[in-house]
Amino acid sequence: MAENAEGDLNSNLLHAPYHTGDPQLDTAIGQWLRWDKNPKTKEQIENLLRNGMNKELRDRLCCRMTFGTAGLRSAMGAGFCYINDLTVIQSTQGMYKYLERCFSNFKQRGFVVGYDTRGQVTSSCSSQRLAKLTAAVLLAKDVPVYLFSRYVPTPFVPYAVQELKAVAGVMITASHNRKEDNGYKVYWENGAQITSPHDKEILKCIEECVEPWNGSWNDNLVDTSPLKRDPLQDICRRYMEDLKKICFYRELNSKTTLKFVHTSFHGVGHDYVQLAFQVFGFKPPIPVPEQKDPDPDFSTVKCPNPEEGESVLELSLRLAEKENARIVLATDPDADRLAVAELQENGDWKVFTGNELAALFGWWMFDCWKKNKSRDADVKNIYMLATTVSSKILKAIALKEGFHFEETLPGFKWIGSRIKDLLENGKEVLFAFEESIGFLCGTSVLDKDGVSAAVVVAEMASYLETMNITLKQQLIKVYEKYGYHISKTSYFLCYDPTTIKSIFERLRNFDSPKEYPKFCGTFAILHIRDVTTGYDSSQPNKKSVLPVSKNSQMITFSFQNGCVATLRTSGTEPKIKYYAEMCASPDQSDTALLEEELKKLIEALIENFLEPRKNGLTWRSV
Repeated sequence: MAENAEGDLNSNLLHAPYHTGDPQLDTAIGQWLRWDKNPKTKEQIENLLRNGMNKELRDRLCCRMTFGTAGLRSAMGAGFCYINDLTVIQSTQGMYKYLERCFSNFKQRGFVVGYDTRGQVTSSCSSQRLAKLTAAVLLAKDVPVYLFSRYVPTPFVPYAVQELKAVAGVMITASHNRKEDNGYKVYWENGAQITSPHDKEILKCIEECVEPWNGSWNDNLVDTSPLKRDPLQDICRRYMEDLKKICFYRELNSKTTLKFVHTSFHGVGHDYVQLAFQVFGFKPPIPVPEQKDPDPDFSTVKCPNPEEGESVLELSLRLAEKENARIVLATDPDADRLAVAELQENGDWKVFTGNELAALFGWWMFDCWKKNKSRDADVKNIYMLATTVSSKILKAIALKEGFHFEETLPGFKWIGSRIKDLLENGKEVLFAFEESIGFLCGTSVLDKDGVSAAVVVAEMASYLETMNITLKQQLIKVYEKYGYHISKTSYFLCYDPTTIKSIFERLRNFDSPKEYPKFCGTFAILHIRDVTTGYDSSQPNKKSVLPVSKNSQMITFSFQNGCVATLRTSGTEPKIKYYAEMCASPDQSDTALLEEELKKLIEALIENFLEPRKNGLTWRSV
């Protein structure tokens, strides 16, 4: 009897108007409890309400996610600023509204939906379920949906958008983020991630239709609607066929004595990397058994990011030693990025940085183009791209070899869009990268792709093995020919936005108003580019060639000694990042001297420009 009375009391509490003293919060609570049909996330909000947790309710319900460098990304759980059934339905309704406005043939061309293997039991939230709800919203509006019947690598979605001529696509993934997170990554009809103004316009449309439409929760449509198609077999076949365009030594691959270990980091990569190796003529790579199958808890690694190096590659390195395999390939959980390690003569492992791998890829892709080009192929028609915070090694190779090199803003979405423009103008793009181990060989996909990158590294290593050259030895040869490029990246944590702003404003008004610094300690500055304001001292009109990006802070300093350093804020975390690189000419081969010079410059940069003690910054090394 008493138990029922308590139940009635709770029921009344939850269905009465809410009087938290905050009208905005009261409205948001009412909306959530009316709209959310997922019992687990609804219960999370009900429990917070029952326990009077108004601050947490406000944090969860009174703000909304925004598009960062990788779409919408947040923790899974209840609330309008988290990833869950309701926010994914709202996001898809906004997408529908915007796409209907942009494309008169939306209902003929359709929409692609893919997903990884993430999930959270406490919220009944998984990438697969969120993908089904995404599809359901669109199917209820008579839009044909290409929904993959099982998990796929992220690059399969942009690839499918282009191949199937869909208007757009969504991949449900949080890539290499911690296990609590998930995300909603949007691709436009060109197969590249969305950039401005699409992101802002989609957010406006989401705001305009937050209440779920009739049919939006009907995920049965995925099983019953004739408008749902499964593109898995077709897209996998076409993707593997297209991979052949960047395979140059199939016969040699089939005979190689090299052995490879592959870890898919508990994610989607295993089956697809195995297939790619088959296409290139290799024997299958040896999988890490504990990490081969999907596991949303990523139970064998402290964080599912292969960029963290040896500490997270422990299992694959030990397996490689046991199997006598010299090379380890690690794809991140959604298989769009790649880490590579190589066993050295002295028994140590060399884990390559993203910038070092890019030097090898740049050399390799150009070398293969040169050896296979037609008679009338013009080197001036060839392009390579990198984000502006990545190594300038491709620029050095381009200057010496006669092809074009271009930079974009940070984030592969800018690279993808630029490649599309170049292709439409008859140019050929061989390779593009970002320093955070994101690589693109060829242009079949317009986003970073760990599957193709893994098999290209395997081919490169097999080719070099025939000449008794290791990847590390080849990297040194590249640097000796084009100039050493030694880089360091790290960051400071700062939780106060006003402090961050004042650090950058001080640099814009250094010795006097509207004057940037001329020196950093004893190091003379040659040029300054400020992407936040659109200023670039190296350009005749003093205007930055890169698009202005007012929402984030980013200033690049080019020094007289050949060093380039960038300070920027993170789009997703409370960080000030720095990227510094010493770009030496080929005749400067004393690496110890170059490393010492870079170290001193970074110390000066931190001390003079970031002033960590004065600004209360917390240092973190990457």
